[in-house]
Amino acid sequence: MQEILHREFVYLWYYFTIQFDQIFGYWVLGILLGSVLSVFGKNKIHHLFTALQKKKLGVLGVIPASAIGIASPLCMYGTIPISASFSEKGMQDDWLAAFMMSSILLNPQLIIYSAALGSAALAARIISCFLCGIAAGLLIRFFYIKKNKSFFRFTNFGEPANRDTDPNLILRLLKNIWRNIKTTGPYFLIGIALSAAFQRYVPESAVAAMFGSHEAFGILMAATIGVPLYACGGGTIPLLQQWLDSGMSLASATAFMITGPATKITNLGALKIVLGLRRFLLYLLFCMIFAFLSGVVVDIFR
Repeated sequence: MQEILHREFVYLWYYFTIQFDQIFGYWVLGILLGSVLSVFGKNKIHHLFTALQKKKLGVLGVIPASAIGIASPLCMYGTIPISASFSEKGMQDDWLAAFMMSSILLNPQLIIYSAALGSAALAARIISCFLCGIAAGLLIRFFYIKKNKSFFRFTNFGEPANRDTDPNLILRLLKNIWRNIKTTGPYFLIGIALSAAFQRYVPESAVAAMFGSHEAFGILMAATIGVPLYACGGGTIPLLQQWLDSGMSLASATAFMITGPATKITNLGALKIVLGLRRFLLYLLFCMIFAFLSGVVVDIFR
């Protein structure tokens, strides 16, 4: 028994170290970029979004709004309060929806992480998240704004507290990096450990059968498991890399990369407050449908 346990530990450690070596550099670069943007670029990015109000873009405003959402380094609990402050300043709901949706799905740090999955997966993630933000904004515009309805309820949210306040710029950056490491590090290591376990104990044929062979079914399965499995963007990158290597289709991976962050459990509570039950359920339905359709489109054009 002891020999068996020792053998399995050796195998798992071997797979763990290989995965760690492949992913670690992207994680470090993501940490550094995210912290630099948070400390030195966050306010400029958000001022850029505020400046959109002075431009008469109309429906086309959802396009830059979605792009700015992706560029914003904030997580969900930062995105909602800053969106509340934008709303107080008169930002229209369709632009806010585009900004919030794309910001939930993607940020510069996660873009760096996702580069570990290869150029095709990275492009699919960026494009699908960008288009998802635009689609959310358009739906709000045509089904709520034109009917003089407000979609969001920001009454319980105020301007987010800024933790990057140290007068010394170097210390401010180092503190942000440390917070970033403490937040993402455990999920990153757990993701690699799970990836090693999948590589050791789950046959590649099983992954291919579930996520690769039957495209529509695989896309739907990937979109569905993204709901309970997603805990942290950096933590799912090792799993996705292993699944892709084992036969998961790019279409299924795309669906997972949308429903995962969109339904991340720590995000849903805040969204429920902002949206209310009925619109919250509409949000979940929208995310599932868009994820599935994105996977289908990727499958057609891959």
